[in-house]
Amino acid sequence: MTADSPGTAAGTRAPADPADTRQVIRPYGDTTGDAMVQMSFTLPVPAGPRADAAALQLAGKMGLDPASVVHAKPMGPDFTFFIVYGKTRHLIDYASIPAPPEREYPLLNAQEVNLAIRSALGRRLVVVGACIGTDAHTVGIDAILNVKGFAGEKGLEYYREIQVVNMGAQVTVDELVERAKAVDADAVLVSQVVTQRNAHLHNTKQMAAAFHAEYPTAVGPGMGRPLLIVGGPRFDTVTAADLGVDRVFGRGTTPAEVAAFLVHALLPEDARRKDPS
Repeated sequence: MTADSPGTAAGTRAPADPADTRQVIRPYGDTTGDAMVQMSFTLPVPAGPRADAAALQLAGKMGLDPASVVHAKPMGPDFTFFIVYGKTRHLIDYASIPAPPEREYPLLNAQEVNLAIRSALGRRLVVVGACIGTDAHTVGIDAILNVKGFAGEKGLEYYREIQVVNMGAQVTVDELVERAKAVDADAVLVSQVVTQRNAHLHNTKQMAAAFHAEYPTAVGPGMGRPLLIVGGPRFDTVTAADLGVDRVFGRGTTPAEVAAFLVHALLPEDARRKDPS
């Protein structure tokens, strides 16, 4: 016999509550689920108790309560650098976050990349790489181009069918365009690490505009102009279309990913099968 719920007709069962599919998560600080976070910032005020109070007020407005200033250091006479530790009031429903799109091309090993290039082009694929503007940080471009590579993967210099021209750091856009034309580059790789005042975005847009202007009749990458690729740790807020390039790679990108993309973007489909024959 079924007990009737209030407000329901005799002999009927109340509808079940929908299942809770949320996956609520909190940050981890000292213990699981304590919601403690640490953040750093600089305020344009001299160091001192009043500056500490300003830092705590900012932390409170950002959702940290309670919060503590665990480190404050003068940055010259008019600035103070802070590290603040506190408990956030915000929660995240992890289940509601969609999975990022998967890579649209397969990874290939060095033998597959070399065979695809040789069968499709009958020559070596030419790649020119550089750090442009005032950026003197070559760690990114060297990780992709140099034979020593990155994360256990050898760089593009290791690939027999890829000719690498590494121009190094602080290369002007005009120099990059001139060298790419001189060697008839198939692809241009630019690394940007310096991001102050969005220098990485300005430099990339300037570079893209220069190549589009130099190849005004080009149909697209590999069809009248080089493939334009940019990489760095702070490009996660923009798309390739925003910058005028063909591909943006973020932090953690490996040489194998770049090599496979070159094959995907520049070679016909029948040549870029995983096991070309």
